[in-house]
Amino acid sequence: MIKSELIAALTEENPHLTGRDVERVVSVIIESMIGALEAGGRVELRGFGAFSVRSREARPGRNPRTGAAVHVRAKHVPFFKSGKELRARLNAD
Repeated sequence: MIKSELIAALTEENPHLTGRDVERVVSVIIESMIGALEAGGRVELRGFGAFSVRSREARPGRNPRTGAAVHVRAKHVPFFKSGKELRARLNAD
């Protein structure tokens, strides 16, 4: 599902809200999550999972095209850990 599909589904489920209102709500939620992750925090959605930021150390790497050695800088990457309920629903037979 992409963002526009989420907005369309929420608009359909909530006919009293306009599409523009739903789009603003979704954007505010996503921006709040991004802001929390930028600040080094964690975003947890019970039953779904948790987003956090992990640090990756600097390391030597290789250019796949030429094989030349390159330096890969240290960086922060987003990490998602699924919740127990989500895993249970995905693995239900």
